[in-house]
Amino acid sequence: MKVERGDFVLFNYVGRYENGEVFDTSYESVAREQGIFVEEREYSPIGVTVGAGEIIPGIEEALLGMELGEKKEVVVPPEKGYGMPREDLIVPVPIEQFTSAGLEPVEGMYVMTDAGIAKILKVEEKTVRLDFNHPLAGKTAIFEIEVVEIKKAGEA
Repeated sequence: MKVERGDFVLFNYVGRYENGEVFDTSYESVAREQGIFVEEREYSPIGVTVGAGEIIPGIEEALLGMELGEKKEVVVPPEKGYGMPREDLIVPVPIEQFTSAGLEPVEGMYVMTDAGIAKILKVEEKTVRLDFNHPLAGKTAIFEIEVVEIKKAGEA
C-alpha cells in the first residue's frame, strides 16, 4: 500500500543540517543523544494529510509513493522547505519594549512576541532588530523519514 494524495500518514523523522548536525527529531532517544531534548515536548510520529499543505513541500512530495515501514533520506532545498530569508521579516522595535518589561535583549536570543517567535539580530542604542524568518530559511535540510502508519483517504 503506497502513500497517495489524501491519505493520512504518520511518520517519524530526523532533521539535519548539511554538516550533519541534528536540529529536530520525532524520536526522544535521538533528541537526548544529540543534546536537543526538550522536557515539555511530546516526541511521537507526526500525522499529516498528504497533499493538504500541512508540511513543507519537500517532505510532502517525498511521502508520495512510500510504503508502510519504508525509510527514506530526503534533501530539501530552501525552495521546497522554509524559503529564502526575507528582508521584510527583519523588524526594528523600540528597546523600551524590552526594558519596560524588565528584559535585557541579547543578540542571538529568541523571544516570543505577539507576532510569533523572533531572533534578536542586533541590539542598538534605541532599537532592537528582530528577525521573524524561520531559522531554516535559506538552508538546505536533510530529513530521514519513516512511514509508520497509512490511513487511505476515506477510511474511518
